[in-house]
Amino acid sequence: MIANETAGWSDFRSWEDLALVRARLDAGADPNEGTYSFERPLHAAAERGSPEVVAELAGRVDDVDAECEGRTALWDAVFNDRPENARALVAAGADPWRPMMGDWSPGRLSLAGPTPGQFFPFPPGHAGLSEAEAAAVTEADRLTGALGDALAWDGFSLACVGGISAAEAARRLAAEPSGQEELEEIMDDPSDEEAMLFIGLTDVPGGCVVSQQWGYMASTPVVMKTLSAGTVAYGMYANPKSGNQGSVYRDGDVVAWDTHPGGGNASSDDPAEEILLTYLYEGHAEAYCFAGAGLHPADTRALTDPDTHLRLPERDYWH
Repeated sequence: MIANETAGWSDFRSWEDLALVRARLDAGADPNEGTYSFERPLHAAAERGSPEVVAELAGRVDDVDAECEGRTALWDAVFNDRPENARALVAAGADPWRPMMGDWSPGRLSLAGPTPGQFFPFPPGHAGLSEAEAAAVTEADRLTGALGDALAWDGFSLACVGGISAAEAARRLAAEPSGQEELEEIMDDPSDEEAMLFIGLTDVPGGCVVSQQWGYMASTPVVMKTLSAGTVAYGMYANPKSGNQGSVYRDGDVVAWDTHPGGGNASSDDPAEEILLTYLYEGHAEAYCFAGAGLHPADTRALTDPDTHLRLPERDYWH
């Protein structure tokens, strides 16, 4: 017996333990409804459970293709690269080609992942990857390899800006070159408030990168708004306390704020391109920002060894 059997799924954690799941179900837990509206038991098991648990729940739910927040359990299994769970769901009757999430059916999404042949043969009447989407998949493999673990520490920030040079970025920010001696003094104590005004700039194919290895300045609202005029900018601060905090600005306006680049699930409100980007760069926050802005760096230099350092003018960079 397990503790709190009558509590349904409220304190449940192990979606890999078939005996525990069966005990909960036999004690009256509803296979169709979880403790939270944003997650059903089958969806939770598809994302992070075992195929045996997935099969058990799939055999007890009213609808194996019931959607939660715009996606089926099979979509969650594919998105989280759990092919064994996906196979268990298909065996239970789940439809790989059901359109959802920006027209990314589970089967079509799988074509962009590590098991593209999982749901073959490809049925007639369903679109495969477009030329642009296939190119994005190829670039994701290259980019994540090129960047690797770009920065092995937290506390840095970046702004990836499409279509402009580092010189143009400096002009927009009214930033001035810093002397080597001044920079060395800053590096002796990067926690000093004065250090927050120093940023790095680097040209990369497709645009440029503004970075700061010791603080949040590169991703502040005023920097992002200024840089994104007439283009797009993806920013991120690797907050040591709360994890990666991202934002997206387009033509001077914020279109996404307090995002979690490289982590989390896609939203049913996201456009198809953003859903693919989120899937391809799971666990690769910096690469996600580069790709979102259309940048194609060959290495980590823009983050670890910028072309130049400049000093920003003193002002309020949050409002």
